[in-house]
Amino acid sequence: MTVRNGALHFSATLRERLAVHGLLVEDHTIRLASYGNAETSSGRVRVVEDVACDLMGKDVLVIEDIVDSGRTMAFLLEHLRTKGARSVKVCTLLDKPSRREVAVPIDFCGFTIENLFVIGFGLDYQERHRDLPYVGVVRQ
Repeated sequence: MTVRNGALHFSATLRERLAVHGLLVEDHTIRLASYGNAETSSGRVRVVEDVACDLMGKDVLVIEDIVDSGRTMAFLLEHLRTKGARSVKVCTLLDKPSRREVAVPIDFCGFTIENLFVIGFGLDYQERHRDLPYVGVVRQ
């Protein structure tokens, strides 16, 4: 399950690499909101577009671009469990543990980063820069 919009690039790349090894996964998306146009989370998470498939008894891999405060991921994990998922694992491109406010399990992590504001490869600032083919740090 890909968390839109940020994780779309990472998810597509990950699924492409898995397919090379003969592993095909069913992909579904969910869209959440907590940032709006700000650099930090509002603290309130809401489902903008829910998953369109039945999760009852299924094993779910959540593919996320970045986990920082943990609030959005904690919300999502609980949301998927209420939909009947048998198990839920988390795969994130970037983990920012220094910002963690809510403990969440990270099962697969690409990179652990410091408390930096990053853009590119799906990560945005005010809905811009998602299309950069790399992750870059925004300097103030």
